[in-house]
Amino acid sequence: MSDSTVTAALNPTREVRAATASGYLMLFVWLVLLALALWAGISNGTAEVQVAWKWVIVVLSGIVGTLILCGFYLINPNEAAAIQLFGSYKGTDRETGLRWVLPWLTRKKIAVRANNIISEKIKVNDLRGNPIEMAAQVVWRVTDTAQALFDVDDYKEFVVAQIEAAVRSIGSRYPYDDIEHQEVTLRGNHDEVGGELRKALIERLAVAGITVDECGLTHLAYAQEIAGAMLRRQQAEAVIAARKKLVEGAVTMVEMALNHLSEKDVVHLDDERKAAMVSNLMVVLCGERDTQPVVNAGSLY
Repeated sequence: MSDSTVTAALNPTREVRAATASGYLMLFVWLVLLALALWAGISNGTAEVQVAWKWVIVVLSGIVGTLILCGFYLINPNEAAAIQLFGSYKGTDRETGLRWVLPWLTRKKIAVRANNIISEKIKVNDLRGNPIEMAAQVVWRVTDTAQALFDVDDYKEFVVAQIEAAVRSIGSRYPYDDIEHQEVTLRGNHDEVGGELRKALIERLAVAGITVDECGLTHLAYAQEIAGAMLRRQQAEAVIAARKKLVEGAVTMVEMALNHLSEKDVVHLDDERKAAMVSNLMVVLCGERDTQPVVNAGSLY
């Protein structure tokens, strides 16, 4: 196959406006023809020439009226009709109401209203290789009827397939979660991930004349085979993070207590006593159980 043939095959079909007419105007013309045929049929005539002309008028009015009737079609709001002549695309009619076109032209209707779809749950490996389950909700609509009808086989199935491909791509690009909050994650950055997913879908669906108005993840969880282990890991990471914050606060409080005692000259402590006091305060502040106070009635030293 030559390069020119490949290029021609890849050229997208572009929507153009079809040459159609108002159906109400043609309905008036049809009624005039009907009235003319009825008048010719019921009028009295004696001469053979007059009788022949009456039948000519009746036959011609019937043929033209039938052709006019075959050209009527309706377009509902947020609907369009692609006009074809023996398989050749002639344009798209987006005018709502009663419309008319030449009867030998075929009409193929297509909805241009917004569609909402929720994808099936699919299993994806995230950036760290962990298997996760994802599903997305997408609001899409047809913007170019010619591309949707003639550049892809079935544009609705095409949308479903591209949503799955885009979700897999986005899911493998980010980790599920990050306890350090230093990375963009699927769980913690819904808006950013949703924006990336919408951008990817718009690029993928452009070939079918479809745009995406809104999208986002509706389901996000670890796969069942690792859900238990990952839950325990998350719990452990949460405990470690909480302990880290607790120790940092305890150290700050101990330092503050020693500084205040020294500045106000309440008591003078040597290094050994300071170490003992720090140890006791750390136990009190970091312990999980309530501490029991011990009153020392003797000398500090």
